[in-house]
This record gives sequence, C-alpha cells and structure tokens, in this order.
Amino acid sequence: MRAAIFGTALSAGVMAAQALAQTGGSTTSPAAPVTDASFVRQAAIGDMYEIQASQLAQTKATNADVKTFASKMVTDHTKTSDQLKSIVKSTSGLTIPSSMDARHKMLLSRLRSASGANFDLLYAHQQLQAHQQAVLLFTGESQNAKDADLKKFASDALPTLQQHLSMAQQLPKGGAKP
Repeated sequence: MRAAIFGTALSAGVMAAQALAQTGGSTTSPAAPVTDASFVRQAAIGDMYEIQASQLAQTKATNADVKTFASKMVTDHTKTSDQLKSIVKSTSGLTIPSSMDARHKMLLSRLRSASGANFDLLYAHQQLQAHQQAVLLFTGESQNAKDADLKKFASDALPTLQQHLSMAQQLPKGGAKP
C-alpha cells in the first residue's frame, strides 16, 4: 500500500515537473529569472550535491546501471564545477559557497542511511528531481544572465544536463521513501 501511494505521488510529481518545464513555471524558471549570484550559488550547491551523492552511489549502489550513472555524474559535475569556479574567479561580486545548504545536506543524509535496493531507488528519485531543477535553472540562466560568461556557461552545460535528466528517467523506479 505504502509503495503504491509513493508510486502515485512520484508519478504526479514527475508529471507536475514536466508540466512546469513545458510552461516555464517554477521558482527557478525562465519566467522568473534568478540573479547571476543566485544562479552561481544554486549551480555550485547542485554540483556539490551531485558529486557527493554520486560518489556515495559508486560504493553503495547495488544496480549496475545506477553505478554507471553515478560515475558519469561525478565526472560531468566535477567538470562543470571547475568551469563555474574559473568563471567566478574572474567575475567580481560573485562567490562560490563553501558548503551545501540544509536541504541538500538532508538529501545526502537520507542517502547515507539507505542501503541495498532502497538506496538505488532513493538515489534514482533524488537524481530525477535534481536534474529537473537543474534543467530549469540553467535554461533560465542561459536566457536571462547578465554576465556573458555565465550565460555561455549555462547554455553550454544545458545539453549535458538534459541528457542527465533523460538518463535519470531511465534509472530503476520503485517504492523508496524520498
């Protein structure tokens, strides 16, 4: 029963996110652009979370597809993190946060306490949500950035994030509690 309820809620959440993506609605949507400083903060925290969660998945995941996906996330998000740091170094007034926010720390904590197939399912669920949010964030920045380097960075990273989202949609699904 609990798994059925979660599955229904997850499906509804995915459909809502897809609808938001199509309509441009969200707190980080192109319709409501974030500042360059907010984008840098959110993108940097997203990369930190992706790298740490995926490093955890490389050791804890039981499903080979999850491990393969996690390896790609570590590689790709390390690359974008390094690129963002390089841009920020040459842009006055912008800084990279030194740690994740409370929400992302909580997501990692949940992953650390999960194991076996439940870990795989929880990781897959978190990755789906994270990449839906990232695609919206980077779409907005690619269209609305004030800084030309950040605009190019967001535009260049967007196809990879869209690929990540597509890959996350193919990961094992199930009844892990988010």
